[in-house]
Amino acid sequence: MSFSRLTEHQQGIDLLQRSLEKGRLAHGYLLSGGSMPALERVARTLAQTLSCQNPVRRGELAAAIDCCGGCSNCRRIEEGNFPDVLWLRPESKSRIIGVDQIRDLIQTMNLKPVEGGYKVGVIVAADRLRVEAANAFLKTLEEPPPRSILILLSSEPSRLLETILSRCLRLNFGGDAPVDPASIEWLRSFAGRLAVDSAGLLEKYQIVSSLSERLATLRDDIEKKLGAGSPLEKYDDADPDLREKWEEELKAAIEAEYRGQRAELLGLVQQWFRDVWLLTQGMQSAELALPALAAESSAIARKLTPTQARNNLLSLDGLQRLLHTNVQEALALEVGFLRLQTGTTAKA
Repeated sequence: MSFSRLTEHQQGIDLLQRSLEKGRLAHGYLLSGGSMPALERVARTLAQTLSCQNPVRRGELAAAIDCCGGCSNCRRIEEGNFPDVLWLRPESKSRIIGVDQIRDLIQTMNLKPVEGGYKVGVIVAADRLRVEAANAFLKTLEEPPPRSILILLSSEPSRLLETILSRCLRLNFGGDAPVDPASIEWLRSFAGRLAVDSAGLLEKYQIVSSLSERLATLRDDIEKKLGAGSPLEKYDDADPDLREKWEEELKAAIEAEYRGQRAELLGLVQQWFRDVWLLTQGMQSAELALPALAAESSAIARKLTPTQARNNLLSLDGLQRLLHTNVQEALALEVGFLRLQTGTTAKA
């Protein structure tokens, strides 16, 4: 992989390459966006560029701005077995990044590079840092060892401590891409169940079922996609301890990506409910965030008061926060959506 092949989110890539060209890389980066695999690709490509044996060069300093993708260092970084590139992920069972993990990372980062030009530490799902782990990390993040770079990845950067955020240069790879047609059609069906005049408890249970099915499909797709790219699929004869480590990393990656996509899906639902709320206050359909669903939005807006519509938004905000805890997902979804106010008669 190289930057030239990462055509999405070109603005963030350009900023990184200009920093490389001028020799002004930050000591700590926060890469944020909705897709964790995409963020990992950017971090991996930056690590490859810093240690590439045949890099693409540009500028007065003839600085490396991209990797070749084919040299020994690039291949080993791609495969996850290069000694100077360290990956830290949430633990598979507790889904957190603990202080012991951070201390091990700090100890290794303080060693000189073995083969590459830099030590690179990548923290996947950095929003899963425990408070004590984040605090233990602050000094190293502020004053990292020479020839070292720390890269934090997060699909939910708002959950990071301000002390962490203030020490990183943030690049957003979320973009403003339009909602894909499949998601719009799913949301149309979802919204249609609430928009009917007789919407009640049965319809609420139906949308919970629809949402659960959608989430199950997302998880299945994530497992297939990340599983296909795992070293487990490439090296059948690997050492059992190494395979166990890869299995744990795969579980952690799947869970992190699933949580990110779940938050994105619920964010889309929230966006639709925000349109409904705005319609109850007199906004025109042409000004909606999801104009393709104007008919469904208007249908339910006619049944709700502005206060009821706002309460629905608050209920979904509470659901998103609840899902960040150890609560059972199915129970949280049921409680969150059964609380929705749908109205029973048209407003005068």
